[in-house]
Amino acid sequence: MTHTITHRLPPCNPLVKGIILSGLRGGSGKTILSIGLITLFKSRGLSVVPFKKGPDYIDAGWLAKAAGHECYNLDLFMIPPERIIHSFLSRTRSSDIAIIEGNRGLYDGMDHQGTYSTAELSKLLGCPVLIIIDCTKSTTTLSAMVMGCQGFDPDVRIAGVVLNNVANPRQEAVIRKAISERCGIPVLGAIPRLKANPLPERHMGLTPFHEHKEVEEAIYRIEGLARRHIDIDAILRIAEHDSQGIEYIHTTEEPQSATHNPRSPRIGVIRDSAFQFYYPENLEELKRMGARIIDVSALNERTMPPIDALYIGGGFPETHALRLSENEEFRRSLRAAIEEGLPVYAECGGLMYLGESLIIDSRTYPMVGVFPLTFRLEQRPQAHGYTIVEVKRENPYFPTGTTLKGHEFHYSHVVNAPWKDCYFAFRLERGRGIKDGMDGICYRNVLATYTHLHALGSPEWVEGMIKAATGYAEKETQPN
Repeated sequence: MTHTITHRLPPCNPLVKGIILSGLRGGSGKTILSIGLITLFKSRGLSVVPFKKGPDYIDAGWLAKAAGHECYNLDLFMIPPERIIHSFLSRTRSSDIAIIEGNRGLYDGMDHQGTYSTAELSKLLGCPVLIIIDCTKSTTTLSAMVMGCQGFDPDVRIAGVVLNNVANPRQEAVIRKAISERCGIPVLGAIPRLKANPLPERHMGLTPFHEHKEVEEAIYRIEGLARRHIDIDAILRIAEHDSQGIEYIHTTEEPQSATHNPRSPRIGVIRDSAFQFYYPENLEELKRMGARIIDVSALNERTMPPIDALYIGGGFPETHALRLSENEEFRRSLRAAIEEGLPVYAECGGLMYLGESLIIDSRTYPMVGVFPLTFRLEQRPQAHGYTIVEVKRENPYFPTGTTLKGHEFHYSHVVNAPWKDCYFAFRLERGRGIKDGMDGICYRNVLATYTHLHALGSPEWVEGMIKAATGYAEKETQPN
């Protein structure tokens, strides 16, 4: 049913008070600040809902771990504004405060206009912005940079600044005075230069918390750092009192829950330390449409459980290549299920896992072998950014002619591909994909792609998964 919905975000509304954390560039310390604020708010008995702007799983995983609550995505490229608003309002309804971590610099987007930037998200949600600044080898120039951000778009409400990588008290004092006098906003904290990063990095950014040996210790260290160097009372006042009342009126089609079958389709999801990149909204939407989620491990299980479809997300199969290859029983079981018609949807790491083999340095690891593809892991990214795909051929999940927005970030590429018995369903309008601007490789009821999709921006994916799983379940229950 289509009708008009009005969302009102009044000032000081406890349902939506929150703050957006941004920077002047990527790598400025947003995630450490986000974790610090989350833990300090929690220590005061506040319920915190974390959000992440931008195509990201790893930072979001750390925020979720710190908050003890799922971290949701608010990406304006992948998700329409009205769905961003609905998601934000519905998920903050029973919380005390929202922490929203931006990505890149405040005005960085797809083009010179900053389209889909953190600044645009701040205006959409009516939330104030706190900027964290890397102070390495700089002082008063930083106030000029903050002034530039203030004047670039007056509708973006920059409420304060946190300094990072401060070398000594003198540098801090100079920067504080410059920003206070020139910019008219407070400096709400100053984090000293650290000897060691509490969140170690590797080639794709932060190490996922699943693979960090001392997760709780890292979060505890960040909490102590924030407690000593951040004015948490002032930041809480900003979150409570600086939210603007913005009225949103839009016409949308309210999502309808699917009619439940006598037996809800069982959708397996491979979730272990090798495959961990899933937007929580994707799994929630599958559940909302009637599916039962069955957790599966490609590392620890020997055979496929009884399911009606399988979803393999991204992750780091390369760091678990030996264990994945050694679990030959599971690989053989999955391959047999696919030959029998099991619907499988795989993204990025899942695509690599379904290939013939994975080459890391000079060693080759056998994978499932559904597709005759050999992947090689390189030292530099092979593709990184947003994608736009057009569905060009019939497949188990999407109608032809559908346009989907997503993202890709991978260090692997195909080095050997006879393409026997398989075809591409996607043509990329933006992005690299698997080969020659094509993506979405298909075999029987399997579709595997480098592109990651978000369910709130690509409801066709949810509908396709449910349809494929239901069809397979019905076929399995039919008498021979």
